[in-house]
Amino acid sequence: MNGVWRIVAAREIAVKLRDRNFVISTVVTLVVILASLVLTGFLSSRPDKIDVAIAGSDTSVVLETANTLASDAGADVSFIARPVADRAAVEQSVREDEVDVGLVPADDSGWQLIGKTAEDDNATTYITAAAQQIALQRNAAAAGVSLEELARGAAVTYDVLEKGSIDPGLAKIVSFVFAFLFYLASVLFGMSIAQSVVEEKQNRIVEILASAMPLRQLLIGKVVGNAALAFAQLALFAGAGLAGLAATGKGAQLGQIAGAAGWFIVFFLVGFLALASLWAVAGALATRSEDLQSTSTPLGLLIMIVLFAGIFLTGTARVIGSYVPIMSIVAMPARLADGTAAWWEPFIALALMAIASYGIVVVAEKIYRRSLMQTQARLTMRQALALED
Repeated sequence: MNGVWRIVAAREIAVKLRDRNFVISTVVTLVVILASLVLTGFLSSRPDKIDVAIAGSDTSVVLETANTLASDAGADVSFIARPVADRAAVEQSVREDEVDVGLVPADDSGWQLIGKTAEDDNATTYITAAAQQIALQRNAAAAGVSLEELARGAAVTYDVLEKGSIDPGLAKIVSFVFAFLFYLASVLFGMSIAQSVVEEKQNRIVEILASAMPLRQLLIGKVVGNAALAFAQLALFAGAGLAGLAATGKGAQLGQIAGAAGWFIVFFLVGFLALASLWAVAGALATRSEDLQSTSTPLGLLIMIVLFAGIFLTGTARVIGSYVPIMSIVAMPARLADGTAAWWEPFIALALMAIASYGIVVVAEKIYRRSLMQTQARLTMRQALALED
């Protein structure tokens, strides 16, 4: 009898793979992941073309120098000159959105950029640098020295203390993806377990199953089968995401993200054993499908809390959350993704998760066995625990 759970697990997997909704949702999610990465890569690789209305002498020289500086910096920015008659025409072009920004001489003080409602960061950075470089060249020539001599002692170097860390924006996206995948897999596979249990109970099939195998084996089979499917699906999604990142030119950050994704899958697999058991309990406490909304509400709230915690927790709160079982499924991999967790932290968090999952599974198995054969009315967990085996 000890191997009966394998038959149940195989049946759970086979039923799920034959479910068109499951297959279609998996394919659609894959397409969405790849399409979003391709779109993000396309948008980020598009050059930022900035139309600049210019008036006055030497403004075209400033723009040419700004384009050179942007190119040397590897920025996808280009400034396109739109000559007009005078300053008034420049301001009119900016107000009417014919150009993005305007550039005019500012008497003897240099140059003036003109925007409509806000400053353009690229224009401020590169046009300002170009104007300063041109002014230095002229002042050096007037003083009879070279530009190198004039700039001696002004070099600034940049030492990055934590090389290899991913940028904060990408880390935030990775954290959101972990939270979303946790929510999707927990609800999709968890609700499937609960519905399977309540349908077998409602149709009295469970009485036949109970005469053929121990209820503990039935629970193990359902949990293991759905956990295997959840693991495979998450691995597929993670692989697609990493392949998409590599294709969009973020290979330098791929190693850290891949490591965090691997930890996420491991954390999810361990935590899902507890969640799956609780979903089975939600099904066992119900007597019909309509009862599931009530019996699964606490579990749904828990999953929502983890989802929002994974998205919004920051600082010390996220550090604490990364050690809290179930919440650590999302929080610890997110910290690993942005480089704020030491190498040993996930091992401690995973150990805490394993201990908590074992305790939850033991209690859930007891509730499951005691409530599964009760078909008179919907039960609460307290009522189920009070029943005799």
